[in-house]
Parts: sequence; C-alpha cells; structure tokens
Amino acid sequence: MRLSTRGRYGTRLMVDLAQHYDEGPIPLGEIAKRQELSVKYLEQLIILLKGAGLIRSTRGRRGGYMLARKPGEISVGQIIEVLEGRLAVVDCVADGELCHRSPGCPTRNIWMQMTDNLKEQLFSLTLQDIIFCEAEPNSVFQHSK
Repeated sequence: MRLSTRGRYGTRLMVDLAQHYDEGPIPLGEIAKRQELSVKYLEQLIILLKGAGLIRSTRGRRGGYMLARKPGEISVGQIIEVLEGRLAVVDCVADGELCHRSPGCPTRNIWMQMTDNLKEQLFSLTLQDIIFCEAEPNSVFQHSK
C-alpha cells in the first residue's frame, strides 16, 4: 500500500490540530503556514474529515477548525481510511469478488495477514500517541501498545 499526498497531508493536518487542541478553533491559514501546505488543498481534506466527524468548524472572527474528539480518541487508521479508502495491501483482500482466483489463491493469505498487521498498527496509534512521542520518533508504535 502506498499513501497518497491526501493521506500524508491529512494526517499532518490532524496532528497539527491535536498539537493545538486546547487553543480552540484554528484558522486554516495558520495550519497551512505551519505545515507549508496550500490552503486550497487543505480545504479539500477538511471537507472529507469534517464529513467523517473527525473535525468540526466554527465560523466568525475567532473561527477555524478543531478536532471533534480528544486526540487520544482519534486513530491514524481512522484518518487514513477517510482519506484513502479501505485499508488493504491489495484489492482482493478488501473484496474477494474482485478476483476469480481469490478462493484458492496461494498468496492471498499473505496479503490478508499484512493488511491485518497494518490495520492493527494504524488503528492502535492515536494522535495523542504521536504528540506524546514527538521527542522520540522511533518509539511511536511502542508507545501505542
């Protein structure tokens, strides 16, 4: 599985919101500047993340965006699924009907196990884990267990 810019940038957006969780609504321009990303691109991601209930917005002079839940209640897996679609290393894992060979395929079990491992890692890792482990980047997955 290869993450697109949508998944990578969307995760950065969510981590930024988590880092500033207690500050109230954050204007998208501030996030774009900190993350060195286009406001227009982030607007597209916000629509998907807001539709999934991961972000909420506030209008007005002090308006902006914030996480809809605490950082410890949003997993990286949730974010990636919203932005990338179903998590699977190959399509036949998500839908066995896509390939007539699926029922007897000797390699499908490998892809299924890889997908399960990927999901386990991404859904056990929360935004809070990422923030907590910023000082030790290699320890993110150890901390989430």
